[in-house]
Amino acid sequence: MTAPPDPSATPPDLGPPATPPAAGANRWGANREGGAAPPPVGAGRLDLVRALADAAGADAALVTHAPDLRWAVGFTGSNGLLVVTGKAAHFVTDGRYRAQADDEVEGADVHVPEGSLVDYVAEAGLLEGAGRVAVQAEHLTVAALDAYREALPAVEFSPVKDLLSEAVAAKDEAAIAAVARAQALTCEVFDAVLPFLGPGVAERDIAAEIVYQHLRRGASAMSFEPIVASGPRGALPHARPSSRTISPGELVVIDMGCVLDGYCSDLTRTVAVGGEPHASAREAYETVRRAQRAAVAAARAGMLGGELDAVARDVIEADGLGEAFSHSLGHGVGLKVHEWPRLSQQVEHRLPAGATVTIEPGVYLPDRFGIRIEDLVVLREGGADNLTPLPTDLLVV
Repeated sequence: MTAPPDPSATPPDLGPPATPPAAGANRWGANREGGAAPPPVGAGRLDLVRALADAAGADAALVTHAPDLRWAVGFTGSNGLLVVTGKAAHFVTDGRYRAQADDEVEGADVHVPEGSLVDYVAEAGLLEGAGRVAVQAEHLTVAALDAYREALPAVEFSPVKDLLSEAVAAKDEAAIAAVARAQALTCEVFDAVLPFLGPGVAERDIAAEIVYQHLRRGASAMSFEPIVASGPRGALPHARPSSRTISPGELVVIDMGCVLDGYCSDLTRTVAVGGEPHASAREAYETVRRAQRAAVAAARAGMLGGELDAVARDVIEADGLGEAFSHSLGHGVGLKVHEWPRLSQQVEHRLPAGATVTIEPGVYLPDRFGIRIEDLVVLREGGADNLTPLPTDLLVV
């Protein structure tokens, strides 16, 4: 928390104005690529929000989820509220983000009140004439919804599940290119980390190197804490890196991703360290590899998420390892590392064109080893483009 200014202090010499940002960039850390255009936001996406609110039987929409605010109007801060009515769009934030909102927000009028954002929406009449307002059910707490209803008692707030999920998932080419850049960076890091692996090296040390290599190459953050799981710990799909050191011939599962220009990456590879693994481990690896390749080859827009999951699952079950495949095949990746859609036998939604999704089958044998292979692909009509420029053959390092 920043301390309040001392009104008696002499104002500091701030020097000359900062050099304006280069074309295609702004002052808030976006666009590392220097000139690579960010995905378009503003009027077109706001019209889509209006259409989705109308389809949900609402007169307006209230958007508060930070990744969706970035998608809709370009705002990259942590606190904001977007009001979209039939004829207008208003973005409301607090004083910390006054300059940033003025610089970033497109397609909506910017408001910076001193107090509560939702109270300001009521006082300024930003929802005047709206009888029913759609809100994002999965991103709104009960307390926040109560506050909205208290501030605007004449408005019916209607929680809608996945109000914007499919719209955000169906990426345009600029957003796909942003995901591809993030994935390419993570693939670079994987190659850079390989020489660091060896018998006697601790999982935590490998994880630290993964984070360092991402940040020094321009990532703004990790999209999740790296997973480094060696030997029997590989049978834990979401193992946290530990002090355990690698023994010769063990399999090591490495799952990592970063945030670059707001978009996420996600990559998993399993490698053998310090010698050839046991024959049973290599056989299981080839099963997972064939399942992953079959799913990548079958992936296309328009198929059901459960259908694609079944492609990989059938291969693994045919080799007698079905019970060891304990999670779904994949998930969407974009402004969040886990976003809609899911590639799961438990869901029946159709996969939209432009969605960037992981394909990551795995098998996990307790007290022995685990294996997972994950690529990130973009779904197209009639197929998929693989955004992961790495081979899937078992590496022995």
